[in-house]
Amino acid sequence: MRVFITGIAGFIGFHLALFLKKKNIFVMGCDNFNSFYDPQLKRKREEILSEKEIPVIESDIRNSLFLEKLILDHGITHFVHLAAHAGVRSSLKQPHSFVESNLDGFVHILEICSRHPAIKLVYASSSSVYGLNEKLPFSEEDVTDRPTCLYGATKKANELIAHTYHNIYGISTIGLRFFTVYGPWGRPDMAYFSFTKDILNGNRLQIFNAGKMRRDFTYIDDIVNGIYASIEYAGNCEIFNLGNSSPQGVLDLVACIEKLTGKKANIDLLPMQPQEVKITYADISKAQSKLGYTPSTSLFEGMKKFIEWYNAHYCEKQMI
Repeated sequence: MRVFITGIAGFIGFHLALFLKKKNIFVMGCDNFNSFYDPQLKRKREEILSEKEIPVIESDIRNSLFLEKLILDHGITHFVHLAAHAGVRSSLKQPHSFVESNLDGFVHILEICSRHPAIKLVYASSSSVYGLNEKLPFSEEDVTDRPTCLYGATKKANELIAHTYHNIYGISTIGLRFFTVYGPWGRPDMAYFSFTKDILNGNRLQIFNAGKMRRDFTYIDDIVNGIYASIEYAGNCEIFNLGNSSPQGVLDLVACIEKLTGKKANIDLLPMQPQEVKITYADISKAQSKLGYTPSTSLFEGMKKFIEWYNAHYCEKQMI
């Protein structure tokens, strides 16, 4: 097994690369180090990967001929595509960037795979594809044609395009619908991260739908275990939910941070935003059955690890 990861300096890619390295699996990848959030965090991740002798190539995924040569030169057997423009709210502000990265970029990856069908592709989808789905918990068999945001629409399009390429070229495509991934070295735009920062700094929190929202928070180590199981999986064209299957209220997240930091949050309760959903809740029975996926990290345990990292590496050392 020799693995190439796009978005290797991103949150999930970084943790996956370290996991694979510990298993003595050859791993390398690319990242374009864009400014969606401060690139210094990605550069620090890159520094750690380099210390572990994991090659990180600075390149856009649309530079497909360059990536194809890298993949062939290094005998890559598995392609894990994690690079994407993420974020529900920001997709309203930068729609063209989302289309360029999540649609055009994804087709460039699939074109590489179509020319080398022996390479197995595992790619990131999202719980955002469920959109206005009202059936709980969310199952892979549910209809997903009512997204609430452009980001979710691009991820649904990825699934459809991947199926098309599988049908035409016979390539193996495994899509993973991630549910609110959190943990150390995470994205600063995510709620758990920004809430922690604001509570510690005494800033006010803006919480939508009067706090009546629930999310299936899934710790990064559980997600990485699921991705690894997907890499090893023998299927050819499937979709899996990777969540915790235990949704928690957003106000419960705030209470958890308050308890772990010893600081009180100052909260502004705001109306529901049209691009948001009230709840995400993963049915993980398919992943449990076929991948042996068994998330085990509670929100309190996961946030304890995140805040320990935040205090040691982000806050006190002023990484950013």
